[in-house]
Amino acid sequence: MKTQNFGYKKLYIGGQLVDSVSGEKDDVVCPATGEVIAQVAKAGKEDAEKALESAQKGFKYWSKLSLAERTEWMSKLRSAVLEKEHELRTAMVHEMGKTYAGAYEDIEALVNALEWYPAAMKNLREEQIPDYENTHTHKMISKPAGVAVAYLAWNFPLLNVGFKLGPALASGCSIIIKPSALSPLSSYIIGEILESINFPAGVVNILSGPSSEVATTLTKSKIPSVLTMIGSTATGLRVIADSTTSIKKFGMELGGNAPFIVFEDADFETALNLAIGLKFGNSGQICVAANRIFVHKNIYDKFVKAYVKRASEVKLGFGIKENPDVFMGPVVSKKDRDRMFDLVDDAVSKGGTLEYGGKIPEGFPEGGNWIEPTIVTGVTTDMKLFTQETFGPVAGIMAFETDDEVLELANDTEFGLASYIFTNDHKRIERFTEELEFGEIQINGVKYAIYLPHGGYKNSGIGHDCSHLALEDYLVKKRVSTAI
Repeated sequence: MKTQNFGYKKLYIGGQLVDSVSGEKDDVVCPATGEVIAQVAKAGKEDAEKALESAQKGFKYWSKLSLAERTEWMSKLRSAVLEKEHELRTAMVHEMGKTYAGAYEDIEALVNALEWYPAAMKNLREEQIPDYENTHTHKMISKPAGVAVAYLAWNFPLLNVGFKLGPALASGCSIIIKPSALSPLSSYIIGEILESINFPAGVVNILSGPSSEVATTLTKSKIPSVLTMIGSTATGLRVIADSTTSIKKFGMELGGNAPFIVFEDADFETALNLAIGLKFGNSGQICVAANRIFVHKNIYDKFVKAYVKRASEVKLGFGIKENPDVFMGPVVSKKDRDRMFDLVDDAVSKGGTLEYGGKIPEGFPEGGNWIEPTIVTGVTTDMKLFTQETFGPVAGIMAFETDDEVLELANDTEFGLASYIFTNDHKRIERFTEELEFGEIQINGVKYAIYLPHGGYKNSGIGHDCSHLALEDYLVKKRVSTAI
């Protein structure tokens, strides 16, 4: 497998590409081969402090621009991103093992966010509040909250950028973006694009470095008004705990443990196809992945047999543009691959059956983080496959008999992000819609789009990504009352 070297990338602070204060660099390693494919400036505490000062100045400028002026800048950035589409998609393939086709989803999300959110902001209406004594008029107006800090997960590098950049810029906030150290390359290229179009200084800042230095400095600072992130529940709790130097707004999309429920009357092929896509697409590294697959006992054997067959046909490989038929790449790190093996070992030790996979496939570079699509049946509630977010290409399947049983099992988790049910029974749909404890309930299909709210219950988050609801994370409300 031939990789590409992307050279050295700098921090983007104050409208300029800069080295870190320390001069240190981080290697970016390709998970398909283990080769270093780039170096990025490694930020530290002083760089984080500079980004905060820069964002504070940027907010004073950006928040005073009209929406039309902000929209013009966002449109300019959108066009520049599209001009660099191939470079950005190739960077994502190399930095986290995504396929070239899959990387288009990231580009699409970013450019859609840069276009959709200005329109959504324009469509926000002032709320008029009636005065029951007829002595005053009252209205609620929205203003940008201030400096936002965004912590991003590595699994969708630019989709995650878009989900934060779009609403922040449209609302009038400045933003500091901290991409994951596992996949910072494409975000740093966005910094290069911003610099090339002379985007207003300080409005966007991009830096990556150790969380103990960078994230802690950003989170504990009194400058940010908004802390937003996409990542694990554990990280979210740590950010909240560190933030108490001042009152801040939160927008957090955290862990998931999605139930994927297939009833006897479901459209079998639709459920099967989506169970494959939602588990092995992006190597299972998706917060809304089909984490726990529940299949009615009357179709359980048929489903497992078909699922194993389909998993065995999944094309593994390095998903560059020249390999368009690749469906699944490696997982992001050896640590994550070892965690997959641990989940399988735990399940098998507790009575589960390894139906397929569970090994390192042959014919791939030893330095890569390769693992076969893996299926375990007979999953029980004491297994890590049931209780933990898998975030990898290991599918756990269990049979159920009654609606009451599967509803209790589905809700038996601290998480509450996405859920999926497949049935044609309308009364059942009504009941499960009401009683499933998840922020998203998808029935007989799957749909995600920039205009659809994405958020969770319980330990899966605060607020929403996507839709007009995301703007609320970056806006504060003023009541204006005028005497008649």
